[in-house]
Amino acid sequence: MAEEQVIDLTEQYLIRKDKLARLKEEGHDPYTITKFTQDAFSADIAEEFKDLPAEAESGKTVSLAGRLMTKRIMGKASFAHLRDDKGDIQIYVRRDELGDEAYAAFKKLDLGDIIGLTGEVFRTKTGELSVRAHELTLLSKGLRPLPDKWHGLTDTELRYRQRYVDLIMNPEVKETFIKRTKIMNGIRSFMNERGYLEVETPILTPFEIGAAARPFTTHHNTLDMDMVLRIETELYLKRLIVGGIDRVYEIGRIFRNEGMDPRHNPEFTSIELYQAYADFHDMMDLVEDLFKRLADEVCGTRKIPYGDKEIDFDNWSRLTMKEAVKKYSGVDFDDWKSDEDAIACAAEHHVELPEVPSRGAILAEFFDAYVEDKLVQPTFIYDYPVEISPLAKRKPDDPEFTERFEFFINCMEFGNAFSELNDPIDQRGRFERQVAERKALEPDCKAQVDYDFINALEYGMPPTGGLGIGVDRLVMLLTNSQSIRDVLLFPTMRPEGVSEKKAPEKIDLSKVRIEPLFSEYVDFETFSKCDFRAVKVKSCEAVKKSEKLLKFVLDDGTGEDRVILSGIHKFYEPDELIGKTLIAIVNLPPRKMMGMESNGMLLSAVNEYDGEEMLNLLIADDRIPAGAKLN
Repeated sequence: MAEEQVIDLTEQYLIRKDKLARLKEEGHDPYTITKFTQDAFSADIAEEFKDLPAEAESGKTVSLAGRLMTKRIMGKASFAHLRDDKGDIQIYVRRDELGDEAYAAFKKLDLGDIIGLTGEVFRTKTGELSVRAHELTLLSKGLRPLPDKWHGLTDTELRYRQRYVDLIMNPEVKETFIKRTKIMNGIRSFMNERGYLEVETPILTPFEIGAAARPFTTHHNTLDMDMVLRIETELYLKRLIVGGIDRVYEIGRIFRNEGMDPRHNPEFTSIELYQAYADFHDMMDLVEDLFKRLADEVCGTRKIPYGDKEIDFDNWSRLTMKEAVKKYSGVDFDDWKSDEDAIACAAEHHVELPEVPSRGAILAEFFDAYVEDKLVQPTFIYDYPVEISPLAKRKPDDPEFTERFEFFINCMEFGNAFSELNDPIDQRGRFERQVAERKALEPDCKAQVDYDFINALEYGMPPTGGLGIGVDRLVMLLTNSQSIRDVLLFPTMRPEGVSEKKAPEKIDLSKVRIEPLFSEYVDFETFSKCDFRAVKVKSCEAVKKSEKLLKFVLDDGTGEDRVILSGIHKFYEPDELIGKTLIAIVNLPPRKMMGMESNGMLLSAVNEYDGEEMLNLLIADDRIPAGAKLN
């Protein structure tokens, strides 16, 4: 914000504080008012009197309360707009009606003040439904002026940070959250009608399990023990299936200490549900029924817009993971006779290897690289490799795979379901392997096997179908919202005033090793053809199931977005790079990485520190415009 604007806002704040002080001196302190009887709302009045003709009186007196959004003083009479819980309505204020003192007080009101008024409903000559004020009371003083403009990229972060102002200025934002509540109620109604019992399970859990998701940790002082915030609700809910609650669900917050991007927030809402004597095919049917019903109730149609696409909830496809990979990449899993065959195929197709490169895990990497970004219409992908499905039941006729599905809409995963593993011996083995693999990769991790859950299974769990759905993504879809932050009232944000820059690290130069200077000369004419440009980071997100890659969407000054993938996730989190000015070579040929096209290369400085490779992006001065050429 420019300096003169800061000064202007400060002056307005001081003027408003002075007005408040005078009101208090005169015995009109608005903060002493504890109640105002409100018997009508703008939208209800509009509906009731929609047929009232121009210049007609309704004969009805109403009491309204809300925020003053506009004010137009016209001598002895004025017009204003009041915003209440259901919308806006015009109010007409006359000195002859209110009296000299009250009218003078009205003229001193500021936009953003909260008022109550009583008056008669009528329609003006121009046809606008209005309320002629008989009495008007200041109920709360707005000391901070409302912004003149609250739209556009420059205000996006401020909108999330100060959601209260966003809600005041943008009624459509409030509509998003009204729809969110409607979606939540719709889910509960759907589940309850089918005999499911809603429960609550612990958010604080005693230890970290072996799953890939990283938890937040805390310490319980009384018990003197470390605890973690839950990364799932699954294991507690399945204990309830063991206990005889045959249909159970929980809608709750999940916490994962991982990166942030338009699809991920460190805390998010999910629904997990379990049904005894059912399998994953039953869960597919349930998903279809639920999404169709929510589309009907929330959107009024099963064909909904999302961005530039139309999603048809009457059009669901079902493919096995093997079928999907073969369809979109041409690679046939059944041609791989060994892990070595799969590794060689991955290298040939430039697919990143998983941490433990087995045939099944590599198949999943091919899915991520070649398939997910093709799944626009609702699609179930089922029969997942056992290596990546530690809680799902093996297929009886093909034990390399499990009875598991995920479903995708608009190239985004929305949920995960299993025919739940209920063999305690198999489950123990999978958990122990999972924890061993984690500790082999991260020797200091504190992951443990949940042996109490194994104990529960040993009492006997019936065949069970289980399902988890990301509620925030569902809300994004049904409200046509492009970022998860748009559907969270208070998304996780860096506190104001806290610098994004990391504290400078103390470097022991004796541990630094750099590569020797290149000993051969490079032809200057060839080298000069490299086009080095300043680029601005518009968005940055982790590439799913890649520990190294970040996907950058860049402004390179051409007016078209440039996508570059860079293997620097080990050194940077996506959110800390958004808005930065970087340096890129922009005239390299496109390169396929994880099934996506990378158009150029971001420049980093490379060195070793204490035997470990270090990468530092070249971050330039923000005053350099996008597209500026380096000479």
